[in-house]
Order: sequence, then C-alpha cells, then structure tokens
Amino acid sequence: MSAVPLLPNSAPFAEDQIASLNRVMSVTNPEQRSWLSGFLAGFAAGNGQQAQQPVAPPARRTPLTILFGTESGNAEALAAQARKAASRLGFAVKVVDMADTTPAGIAEVENLLIIAATWGEGDPPQRAADFHDALLAADAPNFEKVKYAVLCLGDRAYAQFCETGRRFDERLAALGATRIADRVECDLDYDAPASTWIESTLGLLNADAAEAASVIHVDFARAAADGPTRANPFAAEIAEKVRLSGSRSTSDTWHLELSLEGSAIAYEPGDALGILPSNDPALADAVLAATGLAGDTALRSSLLTRYDITTLTGKQIQDFAQLTGAPLPEAGWAEGRQVIDLLATAPAALTAEQLTGLLRPLPPRYYSIASSRKAVGEQADLLVAALRYDSHGRARSGVASVDMTARRRAGDRLNVFLRPNPHFRLPADPERAVIMIGPGTGVAPFRGFMQEREATGAKGRNWLVFGHRNYMHDFLYQLDWQDWLKSGVLNRLNVAFSRDQPAKRYVQHSLWDARADLYAWLKDGAALYVCGDMNAMAKDVHDMLLRILADQGNQDADAAKAELDGIRRDGRYLRDVY
Repeated sequence: MSAVPLLPNSAPFAEDQIASLNRVMSVTNPEQRSWLSGFLAGFAAGNGQQAQQPVAPPARRTPLTILFGTESGNAEALAAQARKAASRLGFAVKVVDMADTTPAGIAEVENLLIIAATWGEGDPPQRAADFHDALLAADAPNFEKVKYAVLCLGDRAYAQFCETGRRFDERLAALGATRIADRVECDLDYDAPASTWIESTLGLLNADAAEAASVIHVDFARAAADGPTRANPFAAEIAEKVRLSGSRSTSDTWHLELSLEGSAIAYEPGDALGILPSNDPALADAVLAATGLAGDTALRSSLLTRYDITTLTGKQIQDFAQLTGAPLPEAGWAEGRQVIDLLATAPAALTAEQLTGLLRPLPPRYYSIASSRKAVGEQADLLVAALRYDSHGRARSGVASVDMTARRRAGDRLNVFLRPNPHFRLPADPERAVIMIGPGTGVAPFRGFMQEREATGAKGRNWLVFGHRNYMHDFLYQLDWQDWLKSGVLNRLNVAFSRDQPAKRYVQHSLWDARADLYAWLKDGAALYVCGDMNAMAKDVHDMLLRILADQGNQDADAAKAELDGIRRDGRYLRDVY
C-alpha cells in the first residue's frame, strides 16, 4: 500500500525532503506523532539549541467505546463522526453496534458514549431491541466501572420524543454508571447539537483535547472524496419522469431518473437518496398571511426552502401560546393538523424572527433507490407516490412527494445526497435465496436488488411479494417483473391487490397462502426483506411471519418468536420501514 502524503507540496522543504518526511510520518502512530510534536516545540523554544528530551506520553491510550443504536443510519453516521474525532485526539476507539453486543459485553468498559435513535412512538430501533430489553431486564449487569454520556436522536412530532435514549441514560445511572455529561436530545436538525456534544464530551474525557486538536492532520482530499452531504448536496438533474399509476388509479405514483454524473455518489442497492425539497408556495403564502407578513419576499424564500411549515409539534403549540397569549388547545388537538392550523387559532401579527423561531428546519426526505449502478451507471431511479389528503377541512399534501411529482419537470434539478443503508444489503453470498416483501412504493429497493442480481449473475433464487390497490392501475414496474420472470432471474412472484375483490387482500395474506414454501425457503437459508409502511404493513407482516413459523414448525408462539429472532440475529430478516 502506498504511503499517504502528510505534507503538502507547498511545505518549505525540498522535494526529496518532503518525500522522506512523508515516508516516516505515514507509518507513525498518534503516540509517536505527539512525542515528535513536543520535541519540535521544545527545540523551537530553545532557539535552535538541542532541546531537552521531552517527557514521553503515557504508554496507555485512553480507551473509548462508542455504542450506537440505529434504524435509518443517522446514529451510525454520528458514531463514525465521533470515532474520527476521538481518534484524532489520541483515544483508543472502538465503535459497536447494539445489534452486535450485550449489556454484559460493555459493562466493564472504562468510557462509553451512547448514540441512540428512537423509532416511532418511543420504540428502540429494531437492531437495538435485544440490547434495549436486556439492559432494562432485572438481571442486567452492574456498570459501576463505566463513565458514560448519551446522545439521543428523535423527532418532536412524536409524543415519546427521544424516549429510547432517555431509558438508556436513566438505566445506566441506576446500574451504577457515572454520567460525565448531561444527556442531549436532538430533533431532526441534529447536525449542530450532535457535533457540539461530540466535541464537548470528548473534551471532558481528555483534558488535553484542545492541545491535541491543534496538531490534527486534516486530509482534505479524502473529505472532498466523500461526496455530497446534507449541508453540501448535489444538484441532480431530473433526466426522465414517468407516471406509473394508471389514469384511473386512486394513487399518483411516478418513476424519476436522476443524473448523478459528476456527483461522486457511489450508492449500493438498498441505499436511499436524501432529497432537500421545497415547500408548497401556496402554503407558504398562507403562513405569511396568517402572521401579517405577506409581502416579505426574503422571508417567503426562506419558508420555501429552509423551514418546516407542515409538521406541528407539542413544543410549537406551547411556544405559540406563550408568544401570543392564546389558550392551549385540548389534548389531542394537534392530530392531523399543521402549523397553519395553529396560526389560524389566534391570528396575530408576528415579526419574521418570531415566526421563524417557532419553526423547525426543513428536514430532508429519504427515498429508497430503485436501481443498481451496474445497470444504469451514473443514475439513480426513484419511485415516488404523491401524498394528498384532507384533514380538518383543509387539503394537505406531502412536502417532497408533491414537489417532485407536481412542481418539478424533466430538466429541473433536485438537491440530493446519499444516505447509505448498510443493514439492508443483498446477501454477500450470491447463491443465497432472497424473499422480498414490498407493497406500494416499498417495492423500490427490490427493483435495484434485481438489477444487481442480474448484472452480477447471482445464482440465488429470488421471490417477490408485491401488493397495491388495483391490478390494472397500480402494478408498479409490472413489465420489469415479468421480464425477469421470463428470463429466470425472478423465480417467483406473488401479488395482492386489495381492491380487486370484496374482501381486502394484502401481502400478509399472500404470505399465508404460500406459507409452506415460505417456511421451506427460510429453512433453506433465504434472506427475508421487508420495505414499506411501518405503522400497519410491517407490523402485519411481522405478525404473519410469527403465525407461519408457529404453524409450519408445529410450535407455540414463544418458540416461533425465538425462531424469528434467530433469523434476525443471523442477518436474514431485514426491514427498511418508514
């Protein structure tokens, strides 16, 4: 492996000296570089005279374990960010996924940072569920040797905001661990508070952090190669836009092809694209009118691209009541309502600062990529269903989905970045069978899976279970699936169209009808994937899988649950739900 240059060509040394210094520095460890830094500082302080031998740094680097629980990948990305920062400060860092350890496995660590997401209404991420349950169990180990801090990720739109992180924090304290920093709870705009937490917490663990940070080597070339980010997205051109749902469909679903040429976005099947959308201009105008700010063009521009003017949280209701003197609405009032409804309860003239102070930053929306680079090159395909509905006398629409499908045209650009999903990948073994359950737009990543399996010549069997409303109008990517069936790439296709018969039929009903074959595939080592709605579909499918395992395995509910848990721990039951 070639050495990584540490000195720029502009350094005040001859070319051969730069090469020699780079060869030496590229094989040093943080301890050696710290010693050398002290030696050179002492030499300079002595005006070029022989410096006194510096005191050798401690032989033992401070150990640090960073434990994360993630559902969408944000906690994992922050754990990686914390690892980099801690490594530069000289810590001996270990990053651990909660899915890969137990409370007993970390009860003896010296320093522990926990980064935990909350999923839905206070639930731990699926991959952290076993760790969460074991930590809260009566027989959890003692943590009296551990110093810790907790960073929580959540969404204030949910009542149980950051509940999982709170439980971890309180439970560790009850088990004897020493809290070294207050818990920080982050909303969707977590970047700045999370970075501050990482910096300050590492500083508490390392009194010399500031000094060490002053001699950090920053590899700008590598940073630039990491690709677009949420803060620095790529403007992807919409190369093609095609409506997939029929004209008589009750849904409005589109296929978008985005050009990623020049973006350095190297996605894998299963990954998602983050989309930075724009708000509905009519809704922005309504918000401005309700606050007496109509005509403020600069503020209108900010409302379109920077602020969330749809989601309504309990904190916003409280802040608005305090700001205007309006009475607090009754419990449950916010259900199905948005910011405009709150403003309409007590129309008041606000300043631009007061209005924006009430609002959250506009978060990105994430869409599973429906393609494989091996098939489409520097392009990413998205499957987008426009969300429209009525609630409390107002017409509502999805922020990103309607922005992309109704207000954007081919040739327009979308600001995008990659959100990797390493826990929703095809099996490493190309001969392993896969079962894909994806109703509606949940089928998107499986199109990418099939393109990948076809391009690589993977020999494993492939089974898709797809569902939607009507066969004639909503069979998304129908020609693709039929072509793959003919070619033998797709070995089996089961469908469930809920509105084509008097009794509604969903994907879980197709699973029950095929239960004997499903059980046989799982026993044969197949990997099972579920993508789509978290609140109804994913739960119904999970319950059906338990029922099938009990029925086909001739076992009780507890044994079926243990078997499905085992499949999940083996990495063969993977979900991407939202």
